Amino acid sequence: MKITTEKQLMEIITQIHSGCHKLCKQAFDQYYEVSGNMGVFCHDDDEYELLTQLRKDLTEPSDNPNQKYFKLIEPIVVNATNGFPKATYTHLYIRQPDPTPYGEHSGDVDFVLEPGEYDQLKASITENSKDGIQMYDRPGWDTIQITDPNIDAIAYVSTLEMAKKARVKFV
Repeated sequence: MKITTEKQLMEIITQIHSGCHKLCKQAFDQYYEVSGNMGVFCHDDDEYELLTQLRKDLTEPSDNPNQKYFKLIEPIVVNATNGFPKATYTHLYIRQPDPTPYGEHSGDVDFVLEPGEYDQLKASITENSKDGIQMYDRPGWDTIQITDPNIDAIAYVSTLEMAKKARVKFV
């Protein structure tokens, strides 16, 4: 679905929320807390231009040229539905079109764990790999990525510190 209105943006955010929670539950048999980061992926330049304009209306301005996630003026609350927990999103990222398979998704959500719990989960992933669950392979990142070809979203699990670090582009 090509997003052309704020209402459609909110609908896709709800779909991304549900998809990412489903990924988390499927991978770890539980839901984790969201960091507040919501990423929406654009699929062409026109959509990116329109959603960037919508984002400017919804978020606080930033003079940081490396800003990736922008702080929402009013958080977006997605209520509990279909067994998925309620979550509050405080930061929005509108992602440029990406021709790779990763860019075909609708978006992503960052989930967070306490550092010790995250280290244990990361160790278990490293020792016992599972389809769709892997360490995100990017220098400087310490994040678990969860994917499923049947779910149109990507979930990440990290610490809150890492999720906050991801709000600004790594240069």
